Amino acid sequence: MRRGSVVWALALTSVAGFMAALDNLVVTTALPSIREDLGGALHDLEWTVSAYTLTFAVLLMFGAALGDRFGRRRMFIGGLAVFTAASAAAALAPDIDALIAARAVQGVGAAVMMPLTLTLLTAAVPADRRGMAYGIWGAVNGLAVASGPLIGGTLTEHVSWQWIFWLNVPLGVALLPLARLRLSESYGTGAPLDIRGTLLASGGLFGIVFGLVRGPVDGWTGTTVLAGLIGGGALLAGFVLHGSRAAQPMLPMRLFRSRAFAGINAASMLMFLGMFGSIFLLSQYMQGVLGYSPTEAGLRMLPWTGMPMLVAPIAGILSDRIGGRPVVAAGLFLQAAGLGYLATVVTADASYASQLPGLILSGIGMSLFFAPASALVMASVTVKEQGIASGANNALREVGGALGIAVMSSIFAAQGGYETARTFVDGLQPALVVGAAMVAVAGAAALAIPARRRNAGHVRDAAEAGTARAPGGEPLAEAASRT
Repeated sequence: MRRGSVVWALALTSVAGFMAALDNLVVTTALPSIREDLGGALHDLEWTVSAYTLTFAVLLMFGAALGDRFGRRRMFIGGLAVFTAASAAAALAPDIDALIAARAVQGVGAAVMMPLTLTLLTAAVPADRRGMAYGIWGAVNGLAVASGPLIGGTLTEHVSWQWIFWLNVPLGVALLPLARLRLSESYGTGAPLDIRGTLLASGGLFGIVFGLVRGPVDGWTGTTVLAGLIGGGALLAGFVLHGSRAAQPMLPMRLFRSRAFAGINAASMLMFLGMFGSIFLLSQYMQGVLGYSPTEAGLRMLPWTGMPMLVAPIAGILSDRIGGRPVVAAGLFLQAAGLGYLATVVTADASYASQLPGLILSGIGMSLFFAPASALVMASVTVKEQGIASGANNALREVGGALGIAVMSSIFAAQGGYETARTFVDGLQPALVVGAAMVAVAGAAALAIPARRRNAGHVRDAAEAGTARAPGGEPLAEAASRT
């Protein structure tokens, strides 16, 4: 079989994407076991998740640029090697600090590997077959997100929590030589790397998340907390200024002049803020308060995390018929309603039946969001800007996830704690209310997106300029935005 085989490219990139997507949520149901084994307070548990999502988010666009400049296959293999080695380091971590450090390195590897899975797949698949290839790739990644809590819970209960990381090692070791032999090398435009923008974004986001995580521990007026929040805010302001003035910035700020682009990205970040923070706390609530095993907790989260596998196709059909804006907005308001409902029913002895309506509502809402949101991102820019737009949307979603865990855990720590079931619920309820409010604001942001007729003008403009392509000819960015 030739090196650039479609089947090999699809298999290798899908498995690599599965590994990176799985590690977003696979840790959540293992957190109580990690805390029992390695120790650590709430802020340490936050970093076991946020260290991955944060480095993944801020380096995502930089990783894609590295592949364009130095070779996509070469950098994909490098990112995969880093991810695999860091997974082994996480499994062998002797303490919570070593685990957090390994998770951060995992995020670096995933940030290089993940965006290149799609560019490598594009290079191998003929234009008329890309739609099907991207559909399979997206389904595999969706399965990883849906099954993350369940896989993490099952491995934690029946083997050990270390195996949620050991799982990546044989897969990575098998993929490395196959990627070298079966994937074709390709390059992008060779545009200069935006190192300054990357450093500003990374430092700014780290400072803000650090301040939010340490606030409940050190006090909100503590020197380190204020330094993190103020310094992080200043660096992010510098990032915005850089994106407005630099010739080739990582994220051009001019894109946010479009009400459609600004609206869908604000909605995406706020939705992930509410979703990630809620899953982080609810998975611990099901085990630490209600007494479910890790596997039982993962299974009970499926009405939420697994719902996209059933509802997402329907969302796509609805979006084609009535436009993406009302579908996305409806999904966000449903998810907000689900989180709000959960805030009213979580108690120290709540039955699963009482929680189920909230989990289902949240799952349906999340399902209605994903596919139409991808289409809205693509429609908000011209065809030649879709790669940047997709990368920015993915990065902002991950940033929202990291911020969500930090913000909602800070609220949880301020109002409650791990001491008893009652104190856990005392902290969980206001955190869920804030999560619901953030997702509701995301729904309002979605309603601010212009109607479909106006969005379609971008596509017509591109077609008139000769840059539009047939279906399947330019779906790369759209596929990337599904994850």
